[in-house]
Amino acid sequence: MVLQKVGCNFVKSFRNVHVRTSESHSNKSFQRLYTALPRLTPQEVTNVLQANEYTKEFSGLGSVKYYDSNQLASNNPIEDTRAEAQCLLTKGVLFGVFDGHGGGACAQVVSKRLFRYISACLLPPKLLQQYLNSIESDKKLELLQTFNDKVEFVAEIKDLYQTSFLNFVKDLIHSNIKEEFQMERALQNAFLRLDNDLSNEALLQLNKKDARTLAVAMSGTVAVVAHIDGPHLHVAGVGDCKAVLGVLSENDGWSTKIMTVEHNADNCAEVERVLSEHPSSERSTVIKTERLLGQLAPLRSLGDFRYKWNKDVMKKIVPFFGKAAIPQNYHTPPYLTASPDVMYHRLTPRDKFLIIASDGLWELISPLQAVRLVGEHMSGKVTLSPLRLPRKNMKLSDINEMLLQRKEGLKKKPLDNNAATHLLRNALGGTEYGIDHIKLSQLLTMPSEVVRISRDDITITVVYMDSEFLRHCPP
Repeated sequence: MVLQKVGCNFVKSFRNVHVRTSESHSNKSFQRLYTALPRLTPQEVTNVLQANEYTKEFSGLGSVKYYDSNQLASNNPIEDTRAEAQCLLTKGVLFGVFDGHGGGACAQVVSKRLFRYISACLLPPKLLQQYLNSIESDKKLELLQTFNDKVEFVAEIKDLYQTSFLNFVKDLIHSNIKEEFQMERALQNAFLRLDNDLSNEALLQLNKKDARTLAVAMSGTVAVVAHIDGPHLHVAGVGDCKAVLGVLSENDGWSTKIMTVEHNADNCAEVERVLSEHPSSERSTVIKTERLLGQLAPLRSLGDFRYKWNKDVMKKIVPFFGKAAIPQNYHTPPYLTASPDVMYHRLTPRDKFLIIASDGLWELISPLQAVRLVGEHMSGKVTLSPLRLPRKNMKLSDINEMLLQRKEGLKKKPLDNNAATHLLRNALGGTEYGIDHIKLSQLLTMPSEVVRISRDDITITVVYMDSEFLRHCPP
């Protein structure tokens, strides 16, 4: 992911305006690269890898049994974020990974807001009106229950964002009366409207000589969001995060189903789409050195309005970011869209889990490697807890089969109970002979100025499906 250098100091100064988080900055010299790094013990390595892991179990909610998540920073502070939530007025569960660039402001804000926009898009006009009516009452309807959410917006920004969202709900009520519901269109509408609101909020504050929301607008984020409702899986994505379904074949081998489209210069169809939206005279400058206008690697994202706003607006940005804020060859904006590609898959009992991760993981291992690692982790994980019979009055032959499976699992016994941590450990330290502790220790003790050269921020969510539920779903 490209880091935009223009205006970085401005963005850094406003990072904590929108969210209350703690951050520390390292000023160690690059010379540390050439000195002996401290050697971590195996337990210290494990402590670092497990520091941000999280597991959430579901009961009776349908096809999702539980999920594991974890993050490992490269940037300081981390520019990745993640979000998970249960829709309270529908039956869906949402999972998202957001990879920020040019600072973490946009990714933080989008991860906190996008699910509300999606949940509203799923509701019929009558229920949306009930939600609006409840806002001022004692029995306020909640759209979402979020999990592992440790960040809060400051009051003034929270009020601004709430006003934007309520206006969106009102617009939905009028538009949905005339339209038949389509999931793909609903997800696209949520992405695009939030992106539009980010723009309007920044320009509103800019006209008031208050540029706090400008940090969000000038940074950006790619995103992948999965919505699971019973056997129905929809995945919406912009940029180069990836969602991969782990499928168990009849002969117990693992295969993958990629649920996202990468929006970068490696995707020829995406490159042609971008070029087709601009005059042929710009063909050599719209995408240059495999980047948008020679600067931005993802060809779709939320935020990044320095590639979307017209020139008159961009001139108002110059006092804050300098003349370099306007990219070279900026003739026919917008050059960038936040419209996601949406993929659908009907889940079957053989679809065992969904891996959602930022490109920090996929730069280190392939989708098939990741699926095999999680599959092996599933087999070995049963050995981490005491043996319990799933039901009473089991036949001795069934118990014997369980014991044989457990014996086989002991050969694959993982160090980590959390599958996202297992992926982290193997992506960073895995070799053909197993985990290389020295390699892991070196990667986890590099100074912040150096580690970014070796790897990106990594965020992983592994969502496990309930095969029994899916087996009994009507066709």
